[in-house]
Amino acid sequence: MKPDTPKLHQDKPGPPGTLYRPAEVAKILRCSEWWVKEQARNGRIPYSWIGGSYRFTDVHIAEIVRLFERRPAVDMSLGRTSTPRHSRSEGTDPAVQLKARPPRRARRVAEQAPLAA
Repeated sequence: MKPDTPKLHQDKPGPPGTLYRPAEVAKILRCSEWWVKEQARNGRIPYSWIGGSYRFTDVHIAEIVRLFERRPAVDMSLGRTSTPRHSRSEGTDPAVQLKARPPRRARRVAEQAPLAA
């Protein structure tokens, strides 16, 4: 008995999915079209280059969401942060006190003063 829906073979490509333009992706992600194009231009998000412009599939959009996902740094099993926090007193190197340089004009006057005397 044959099944009602045909199975797609792994070696044969299926029908092409919907291709979205940057403006449509921006609307889906609730961001600006400029941001979508800039991320694609810099190679930070996946895209297809078809007909001289960026095109995005559903898989691309899902991957974009995964790429920019942020997870909390709390390990729920331990109930504390996974990365240890360091206090300022723990370091072995004391903080270096920075000192401002005198303005250029003041340095020039100080250099010329011994010559004039």
